[in-house]
Amino acid sequence: MDIKKRKFGMQSLLIAACILAAQVPAFAQTAEKPQSGGTLNMLMQPEPPTLMLGLNQQGPTQFAASKIYQSLLTYGPDLKPLPSLAQSWEVSKDGLTYTFVLQKGVKWHDGKPFSAADVVFSADKFLREVHPRMRALMNQRVESVKADGDNKVVFKLKQAFNPFIYAFEVSTMPIVPKHIYDGTDYRTNPANNTPIGTGPFMFKEWKRGSYIHLVKNPAYFKPGLPYLDDIYLRVVPDAASRAVAFERGTVDVLRGGDVENFEVRRLQKLPNTVMTTAGWEMFSPNVWLQMNLRKPPFDNKVVRQAIMHAMDRNFIVKNIFFNVGKPATGPISSTTLYYDKNVPAYPYDMAKAKKMLADAGIKPGDYSIKVLPIPYGSVWDRLAEYTKQQLEQLGFRVAIDPTDAGGWSKKLSDWDFDVTINFLYQYGDPAIGVARNYVSSNIIKGTPFGNNQGYSNPEVDRLFEAAPVAKNPDARQRMYSEVQRILVDDVAVGYLMELQYATLYNKKVHNLVTTGIGLNETLDSVWISK
Repeated sequence: MDIKKRKFGMQSLLIAACILAAQVPAFAQTAEKPQSGGTLNMLMQPEPPTLMLGLNQQGPTQFAASKIYQSLLTYGPDLKPLPSLAQSWEVSKDGLTYTFVLQKGVKWHDGKPFSAADVVFSADKFLREVHPRMRALMNQRVESVKADGDNKVVFKLKQAFNPFIYAFEVSTMPIVPKHIYDGTDYRTNPANNTPIGTGPFMFKEWKRGSYIHLVKNPAYFKPGLPYLDDIYLRVVPDAASRAVAFERGTVDVLRGGDVENFEVRRLQKLPNTVMTTAGWEMFSPNVWLQMNLRKPPFDNKVVRQAIMHAMDRNFIVKNIFFNVGKPATGPISSTTLYYDKNVPAYPYDMAKAKKMLADAGIKPGDYSIKVLPIPYGSVWDRLAEYTKQQLEQLGFRVAIDPTDAGGWSKKLSDWDFDVTINFLYQYGDPAIGVARNYVSSNIIKGTPFGNNQGYSNPEVDRLFEAAPVAKNPDARQRMYSEVQRILVDDVAVGYLMELQYATLYNKKVHNLVTTGIGLNETLDSVWISK
């Protein structure tokens, strides 16, 4: 077989040209020698419904469980692939075969040896059943996954698919232990409550409402790592209290969303504090209103378009998120490959929105609507209140339907919602992170991470299928531009803003943000000055 190392030159340059500019301290190397020991205190906001990453990909689960589980690769700030459980990889000249050589000496946290059989089981059985992003990818793109001995795994594709290299990020393809899950009911396996991975930190204790405690994995395959003895992920429900905890040194790190955006400006001026916007290059989150298209009045495109005219996206960015972000134009973030700004526009115009509804025969009071907020903090609560206010101005009867992270996930999974607020991680390429939210094959009940609004358009399906396998980059761009135009015109969801996050941390913490997945990394090289 003719094998060559995959080169990412032009594609990586395109990504690097559009990723968010990051402040230097995040990637700067310190002159100090790393020191072993110490406890890293971080916040867990909100508390996740589970730590079993294969079963749940909500943001809090990704953040916490990424220290326990690993995938084959991780990705640099330029989104180039880097080793994780795979020490090397090759792609065949025809782009159909991806061969991964695994790290040696890797063990599961229960002491059992890790092998290629775990990768094959995870990708081809476990994740194909329970993970909406991987299910779609495996069913559409992958011909087979096979072990070549204990230390090598071979993925064969149905046809060349360049974005496949981005499928090995830990929340997309977490590797789980075959000896624990094979032959069981994955969703009710008792191990879900005491997760076992290969990562640098092991699950120790979860005191709900208080903290998650992770401890050093003494058998981690990277010599001398991790440096830290343990990590505490502390649950502090109130945003103001989280800010105070950072000021007092109770916690060492504030992730994006841990405190109010207006607090970031104040806290970054504290002595010994470092701020960076790096670490979100892989995700580039896109915030939107998700309307259940199965229910009237949202089954009417004119109604959805009117609602878009009633949402002042500049107001949302400026007054709710305090300029930490910018208005979105469509399904692909401006920091992601194949973005096209030339799509239908919905300038804020309440009078026009009301006229559109009247012309469509919608009278004030005709419909009662429940808004399901995403339960990730007060800024999201304010966005839900603003949405309620704007919908009421259009003549709808509106109520807020609050719940916790687990309840939100369940309602979305069961399609038990009218309107919710959600955001989508882009994962480096539209074929991996964007298509899953719109293709009709991913309208699957029981998961919160598919096409839950029920959008279906055969032309969109065709374009998402054809674009990533087109050999000509110009052809790919034309197809992705067309799919953006259709989705924005249809208001498949109501695009609001591209979210940006700032991370604040005490300067005694080193190597905190080193890759394009930021704090969703293993943190195996993080160390603390004594």
